[in-house]
Amino acid sequence: MNTPAIGTDPRLRAALRRLDLRIVHRLDGLLHGEHLGLRLGPGSEAAEARLYQPGEDDVRHMDWAVTARTDTPHVRDLVADRELESWTLLDLSPRMDFGTGLYSKRDVAVGALVAANLLTQRVGDRFGAHFLHQGRVRRWPARSGKEALLGLLATVAAAPTGDENVPAADGATLADAIDDLVRTRRRRGLRVVVSDFLDTPAFGGTVPWERPLRMLAARHQVLVVEVVDPRELDVPEVGDVALRDPSSGRVRDVRLTRAVRERYRRAAAEQRATIRSALRRCGVQHLVLRTDRDWVLDIARFVVDQRRTAHHMARHTPGAPR
Repeated sequence: MNTPAIGTDPRLRAALRRLDLRIVHRLDGLLHGEHLGLRLGPGSEAAEARLYQPGEDDVRHMDWAVTARTDTPHVRDLVADRELESWTLLDLSPRMDFGTGLYSKRDVAVGALVAANLLTQRVGDRFGAHFLHQGRVRRWPARSGKEALLGLLATVAAAPTGDENVPAADGATLADAIDDLVRTRRRRGLRVVVSDFLDTPAFGGTVPWERPLRMLAARHQVLVVEVVDPRELDVPEVGDVALRDPSSGRVRDVRLTRAVRERYRRAAAEQRATIRSALRRCGVQHLVLRTDRDWVLDIARFVVDQRRTAHHMARHTPGAPR
């Protein structure tokens, strides 16, 4: 992908400013300073004070102010505050250009990528990206800051869409792209996979991307963002229509009757159930964004729920990494 000049492109800056306002203003403060260390052991960020345990606690961590106020020795717990490196795998295959709701799937997917990076880069972390585009996996190096995010947006904006974005028959798949992320990004951190997962078989069979995703989740914290368009779940009974496969460009005439609609709905529901089951087996976090909904609000709700869950687990899990 060729990246256009971004310093003087007012459209990209305006787009980022709008996304920043929509995303950060709704989520402001929810994740600031909230990511946890990925390894066991003490850190450098002061946490709560507690009673000193002779023979167990390091006297160098003594909190003298609390000790003086209470006349009882107290130590200050430390929280690991290590730099987080996040990588996003963004599916830019031809079917992501489809959309019948308020947005295209590509628009929602790019919004999810920007949301993840805006939230992590607020605490000085680095973010990078892999793109599945035209049957190839392309990489964008990890950086930090708004200028880097503008460069990332410019790279996505420069990626061809529609008829120009037709992969070769033997091109890379989503499973290949996840495997590439596993092999090339070894440092522990956050991994975000954004796709519609429509290459998942509807009725049984092996889920091709499950094994590499499980390998990814074994080492990193993984968030999977599934992008859905309502027409992928149901179709209207409108009679004869010409349907085009965005991946191959083939066109097929189909008569959308009630019977066809019912079969389509059953197949779509089965496919989504297969996706959910595979993601549960991988042990990843799963967020569904739809093109006919306010995806920013859905992300906000997801972040709030995850933060509450993390705090609950931290309070009730002895010895959990902090």
